Amino acid sequence: MNFDLSTEQKLFAESVRRFAKDELASGALPRAHTPRFPFDVAEKMARRGLLGITIPEADGGQGGTLMDAVIAIEQIAAVCPRSADVVQSGNFGAIRTLSEYATPEQKKRFLPALLEGKAAISLCMSEPEAGSAATELRTTATERDEEVILNGTKVFSTHSPDASVFLVYVRFGPGLDGIGSVLVERSTPGLTIGKPSAFMGGEEWCQLYFEGCRVPKENILLGRGGFKKQIAGFNVERIGNASRSLALGRYAYELAREHAMVRKQFGRPLCEFQGLQWKFADMALKLESAQLLLYRAAVNGEERLPSAYETTIAKLACNQAGFEVANDALQVLGGLGYTQELLAEYCLRRTRGWMIAGGSIEMLKNRMAETIFDRRFDQRSK
Repeated sequence: MNFDLSTEQKLFAESVRRFAKDELASGALPRAHTPRFPFDVAEKMARRGLLGITIPEADGGQGGTLMDAVIAIEQIAAVCPRSADVVQSGNFGAIRTLSEYATPEQKKRFLPALLEGKAAISLCMSEPEAGSAATELRTTATERDEEVILNGTKVFSTHSPDASVFLVYVRFGPGLDGIGSVLVERSTPGLTIGKPSAFMGGEEWCQLYFEGCRVPKENILLGRGGFKKQIAGFNVERIGNASRSLALGRYAYELAREHAMVRKQFGRPLCEFQGLQWKFADMALKLESAQLLLYRAAVNGEERLPSAYETTIAKLACNQAGFEVANDALQVLGGLGYTQELLAEYCLRRTRGWMIAGGSIEMLKNRMAETIFDRRFDQRSK
C-alpha cells in the first residue's frame, strides 16, 4: 500500500499548478465574485486537456482516471478556488453521465462543445417537493408518437443560467422504475427559464418550468428503470463535490497559516501562541484524514463505478473538514478574513453549500448506517 502519488501523477500536478499560476492567479479574486459560468477559463482548460479527463478518448476525452481529475481540482483550487468548478463540470456529474449512457448520436451532438469549454450542461434533479427524497420527483414525461412531452418544474440546478443543455430527471411512470432522464436543449419550446436567483456561495440558479415541453424521443438518455444507473453514476459526482470542498478548506488553511507566521500581536507572531498551534493541528488532522478517504474512493473507483459507501464517507468527511477548516481559518485571519479582500469568506460560503448539495450530510449518515447495520432504513412515514 503506497500513500504517495506516482511519478506521473506528481508531474501532472506540477503542470496543472503551473498552468493555474500562469493563467488563473491574477483574476482569482474577481472571478470568485462573478456568478456566471467562466467560459473563458473553460476554453483555456480545454486547450490544456483539463476537461474530459475522466471521459474515454473514443468520446473525445483524455481517457484519464478519477484520481487525475481529483488532482486537477486540488491544484486549480490552490490558486483559483472558483475555477475548480470548471474542472468539476468538465469531468464529473452530468457530463460523466452523458458519456456513460448516451447513444453515439447524443454524444456527437452534445459532447464536443462541452469538452471544448464552449458550452455547459446542467443536472436537473431537485424539485420544490423533491429534495433529499429525490424519488418523489413529479416532473412527468409522456411518450407520444416520436416525442416526449414534459411537464413540471426544477429548482437549484447548477449552471442553469448558462447551460445550453439540461439533463433532466423525469417520471415516465409510477414508482422507482418509472424514473429516467431526458436531454433538453435550452431553446426547446415549452421550456421557460426563470430569472436568476443567488445561492449564499455566490453562484446563481434559475427555476425551470416545463409546460408541454416537446422533446424528440432520441433525446431520452435513460428511459424507464434508468434511475438506478443514474444514481450509481451519482457516486462519481460526489467525488467531485468532495474534492472541491476539501480543496477550498485547504486554500483557506494556507491563507491562515501564512498569516499566522507573519502577523504579530502582543509583540510576537501568531504562530507562537499555543492556542493557535492547537487550532492548526486540528485543522491539519481534519484535512489529512479526509484526503485519505477521498483518495481511497477515487482510486478504488478506477476500474468500476466507485462504491456507494466509500464515496459517501469521503464526501461526508470532506464536506465537514472543508467547512470547519475554512471557518477556523477565517477566525485566525480576524477582520481581514471577514472581508472580501481575501477568499477565506468565499471558501466558507462555498463549503457550506456542499454540505447540502449532492447529498446532505444527514442523508450521508443515513446511508452509512445502512452499510454499518447491513439493512435499509426507510425514511418515509408509514
